[in-house]
Amino acid sequence: MRVCILGVGLSSLTLAKALVNLNIHVDLISQKKNIKINENRTIGISENNIEYFNNHIINIEKIIWKLKKIEILSENLNDEKLLIFEDNKKYLFSIIKNSKLHQILEKNLLKNKFFKKINKKNFVNLNKDYNLIINTDFNNLVSKKYFSKKIIKKYNSLAYVTVMEHDKITNTVATQIFTKKGPLAFLPISNSETSIVFSINSSNIKREENLKDLINNYNFKYKIKKIRNIETFELKSLSLRSYYDSNILAFGDLLHRIHPLAGQGFNMTIRDIKTFLEIIENRNNLGLSLDYSINSEFENKTKHKNFIFANGIDFIHEFFNFERKIQNNTLSKSIQFLGKQTSINKVFTNLADKGINI
Repeated sequence: MRVCILGVGLSSLTLAKALVNLNIHVDLISQKKNIKINENRTIGISENNIEYFNNHIINIEKIIWKLKKIEILSENLNDEKLLIFEDNKKYLFSIIKNSKLHQILEKNLLKNKFFKKINKKNFVNLNKDYNLIINTDFNNLVSKKYFSKKIIKKYNSLAYVTVMEHDKITNTVATQIFTKKGPLAFLPISNSETSIVFSINSSNIKREENLKDLINNYNFKYKIKKIRNIETFELKSLSLRSYYDSNILAFGDLLHRIHPLAGQGFNMTIRDIKTFLEIIENRNNLGLSLDYSINSEFENKTKHKNFIFANGIDFIHEFFNFERKIQNNTLSKSIQFLGKQTSINKVFTNLADKGINI
């Protein structure tokens, strides 16, 4: 079986590594020879997905930063804690720099005899050369031709992403603050560095307002030394109406994109990879051929879960966005009350860790 993956992002590299581990030949095709990786971007991975990553893809224990606790606060409650997630027996979540994960995956793949990286500007005759074509790239002709039908929601918001350097502390608690301007996350990546993701509603952006001043206003824990260059991108959610066309399968961010407030985007992709590999391994065990019917089975097993999960994240955003607009703390008080119920808190924690299992 030969597989072609279009795109060179983290989703592409992770899927490629998972497939070559099964001795499947993978060609990774990029339209650009040199890809610039932003040093300030980070991703969060749940504990369950870290375990799967280490055991089935590649061990990343040395490059992750583990978090013991996640605190959710609301400016409407004068920065009182709405929810606290912690488990004394294990870590809840891990943060990793995109550049480090990209580097370790690519370095390992380039040594693998089942892997080949190809620079190619056009995609002529791909169907003749590969059993499966997996597309993760938004901008190529394959996406425009086969995956143009999608549900898109624009949040009228911009995400500001950076890393701040600060005095050394014990830095194992992530903080999410629902501010009056939008959700702000402080995500530790070491004892002296913390990643920041600030999603600000466009109507709240003022030209004279310095984002670094805003970060300082909401910072109550760190003695900041430096805030690095700030990257900005538009926020929107996306879900494809169809996951595949014949032997061409959409994957990663092309398949689904969600609001970053819960740090679940890459976790959804890891769960998709887990399902995709289970389908392949089951067919191998039964002696069945690996062909494009895999795509149909993958859509049937994942589409409903991804739709429910993505809409759950969107509901959280709209919930706090509505409260911000009405300038009332009743909703936050309700969440605060529910979060203190052990059984409900455990449900939230399991959903963030393992996703939806139905």
